[in-house]
Amino acid sequence: MTADPPRPTDAELEILAVLWSRGPSTVREVHEVIAGRRPTQYTTVLKQLQVMTDKGLVLRDETQRSHVYSASRPMEWTQRQLAGDLLRRAFDGSAGRLVLGALSARKASKRELAEVRRMLDEYERGLR
Repeated sequence: MTADPPRPTDAELEILAVLWSRGPSTVREVHEVIAGRRPTQYTTVLKQLQVMTDKGLVLRDETQRSHVYSASRPMEWTQRQLAGDLLRRAFDGSAGRLVLGALSARKASKRELAEVRRMLDEYERGLR
């Protein structure tokens, strides 16, 4: 596994989301999920998974006839990587502006706001 895989593209994130939700999967299984959302070719998904393997974003198990792919990092790790990159590039390192930007992009429900408050409290107490 690469020490620090690069930031995934949108297409790569779509594949990673399938792998995080389904667990280790074959190309055919990943293709079926994505094809259920939008038109895509099997060979496109295969090529993307091959590139993602080279980048260190996914791991490939070649012990079975159909290769099985899995995400090389947990979803939370990738989310932190993406949030950190966005924080640096778009919010000049300000976590407060990032949070306000996220909350103002779409109206948050009372439940979501309560969850944000709970997470901030946990963060302050050193639980996160």
